[in-house]
Amino acid sequence: MSHIDYYFSTVSPFTYLAGLRLEQIAAANDATITYKPMDIVALFPRTGGVPLPQRHENRRAYRLAELRRQSTKTGLPINVQPAHFPTNAAPSSYAIIAAQAAGGGDVGALTHSILRACWAEDKDIADDAVVRDCLSAAGFDPALADKGLLLGAETYARNLEEAVSAGVFGSPFYVVDGGEGFWGQDRLEDLELFLQGKL
Repeated sequence: MSHIDYYFSTVSPFTYLAGLRLEQIAAANDATITYKPMDIVALFPRTGGVPLPQRHENRRAYRLAELRRQSTKTGLPINVQPAHFPTNAAPSSYAIIAAQAAGGGDVGALTHSILRACWAEDKDIADDAVVRDCLSAAGFDPALADKGLLLGAETYARNLEEAVSAGVFGSPFYVVDGGEGFWGQDRLEDLELFLQGKL
């Protein structure tokens, strides 16, 4: 059985556009997933990336075009300039970490719900009420938004260090069995081929 370490930011539009394809691929190929939300703003300078506001206009324009194209391709609606972006990714990340530790619900559904709230529903995922709603909808105790703060903060920091060590430099990023890495929702097909021994 293969294992996928899933590194991502809850404010990444490309992570939102992955939808639930990772979960479907894992289920179809007998693989397990560990969700590792991380601080993408802290990751960029450590791995050669540039924060969005500092990128050249050509890159920013291309990003918007690519988001529109990928939205059409995946069938997932997107607001490429949402009302609450950028926002603090920590509260939603802490909730995912706490939910994964607590069990009893669907972590994939929770993660996608949070991303959808930001990129399709114009909600502020730094708002505790939004996070609680997402927890509840995915089958978790909404109180995890408050209970998981210490665990969330410690794990969030550790996930960043593990990401750098694993060769991660963007979101979403998938690392299979501690070795083979795949960057971007548009590499999920390659990830599945790798799990099947075809790549």
